[in-house]
Amino acid sequence: MEISKIRNFSIIAHIDHGKSTLADRIIEICGGMDDRTKKDQVLDSMEIERERGITIKAQTVRLNYKNKKGDEYQLNILDTPGHVDFSYEVSRSLSACEGSVLVVDSTQGVEAQTLANAYQAIDVNHEILPVLNKADLPASEPERVKEDIEQTIGIDTSEARLVSAKTGLGVEDLLDQIVEKLPSPNTNEKNLKALLVDSWYDNYLGVTVLVRVLDGVMKKGMKVKFLSNNQQYNIDRIGYFTPEINYCDELGPGEIGFINASIKSVADCKVGDTIAELNDQKIKPLPGFKPSLPVVFCGIYPVDTSDYERLKESFEKLALNDSSFTYENETSAALGYGFRCGFLGLLHLEVTTERLRREFDLDLITTAPGVVYKVIDRNKNEIVIRNPSELPDPAEIDKILEPWVKSTIIVPQDYLGTVITLCIEKRGKQKNLNIQNNRAILEMELPLNEIVIDFYDKLKSYSKGYASFDYQVYDYFEGDLVKLNILVNSETVDAFSNIVHKTRAETIGRRICNKLKDLIPRQNFQIPIQAAIYGKIIARETIKAFRKDVTAKLYGGDVSRKKKLLEKQKKGKKRMKQFGNVEIPQTAFFEALKIGDDE
Repeated sequence: MEISKIRNFSIIAHIDHGKSTLADRIIEICGGMDDRTKKDQVLDSMEIERERGITIKAQTVRLNYKNKKGDEYQLNILDTPGHVDFSYEVSRSLSACEGSVLVVDSTQGVEAQTLANAYQAIDVNHEILPVLNKADLPASEPERVKEDIEQTIGIDTSEARLVSAKTGLGVEDLLDQIVEKLPSPNTNEKNLKALLVDSWYDNYLGVTVLVRVLDGVMKKGMKVKFLSNNQQYNIDRIGYFTPEINYCDELGPGEIGFINASIKSVADCKVGDTIAELNDQKIKPLPGFKPSLPVVFCGIYPVDTSDYERLKESFEKLALNDSSFTYENETSAALGYGFRCGFLGLLHLEVTTERLRREFDLDLITTAPGVVYKVIDRNKNEIVIRNPSELPDPAEIDKILEPWVKSTIIVPQDYLGTVITLCIEKRGKQKNLNIQNNRAILEMELPLNEIVIDFYDKLKSYSKGYASFDYQVYDYFEGDLVKLNILVNSETVDAFSNIVHKTRAETIGRRICNKLKDLIPRQNFQIPIQAAIYGKIIARETIKAFRKDVTAKLYGGDVSRKKKLLEKQKKGKKRMKQFGNVEIPQTAFFEALKIGDDE
């Protein structure tokens, strides 16, 4: 197809503003699915995506559209995730397009991820079309939301379309606007140059690579090279999604499609890499993307230690399709053999553990999520700490650095006070505050370890669900941090160890001890549960022992007989405590780590 008739665009929005539903309607109008294959969230292929109504992996589809004048156009759509954890998927999709359709819920208005995604699109010089979705709802306020978009993002909304992705209202007009307003791709050279957008593993075809052809033509049977590692491949298959797989003989300039080239490992396909013809020596590589770095770490262990090998295999399979997920071996005295895993955020962690349970039928224990710290020792060496057990002796530590994030919180004015109080509780620093149309845009700097566990849930409950939150890690700063150990029966349980701020250590220690007191079953001897910082006990709870009434058989007589029997029992308990072993039930690991401020 002529390059002037091609339109490549991304659909970007906040969570639940209707990206995937709008993609469904566009596919339906362009004939990409009929009544037999029709289903909601057609581009969300994972069961967990469909169940939760979220997009995790950016998906692509090619459609043919005939406008009212009878001209035929090729539309390449990339549907993107809306959650902050998967923002690297959005940046990848945007680099493969020339324009963006910014979907805003006309009942909610601009939210944090709307803002973040719009700025990402502006950074890559995209033409942005604002679209107001959910226009069929009685609570829709298009004029207020248009004003919101103009004031907050600075995009002209005079021609913003009102659509309902659910009913299909206004979607055909939107398609005409996309064809008119969004630019077509441009090409400068005859030699092949393509961008590697994504890659995933298929059991039958091996690695499938999603590509955007910038210059030249990519043909079946062609010999190509990947510039980042100079690997050479022969293209076996070439095709595109409609959303079904369609094979073809070539992809021209401006087109998006996939290739199979007998690539054995996804690790060979660096996202953002440049693909060129084998003999082309003059080609310059594209700038590529920043690699996605994991920010949240936690230990994952099988409940049954005999499942360790199965867990290892399942990690290998998961890593084939998720390059941002990292794992390495780890052992724990309390939990046995397991893995230390890195994730992009808490939703990523939740989704991955859910997939392990479902797809591989594994029972798992996850330890408390933590972040990456940096320790500067007395010799000024920098040590990276992913696990509290790696923290060196306090005598060798000069300072501990923790990651901080820049966050944007958008919240109705009525809840602003409670949200600022929450941020200050979490050691936040306010940087900026704008108020527009009864909504506050709050810019805060927060330590990452304070927001990884329960900050998002609390933010939602403090604002009755109205607040939205977006963040990015920006630097490391010195913090007054200590390692909190939990001892059960005078033995450290490393699964409960955590690095916390000194001011909150005692509160957290007390809460964990209180919780464990209820979770660990009573034994025939007394069990002390203690929280300690560098050997100093800061909190303690005691689980009372079961006691047999040894004096029940006595009837009258001297008090010394009673004392003698109680003394004998005391000696037995002391001996039992020396040799006794406390089994911590699996539920205790789950429950003790769910610590809310309300307890």
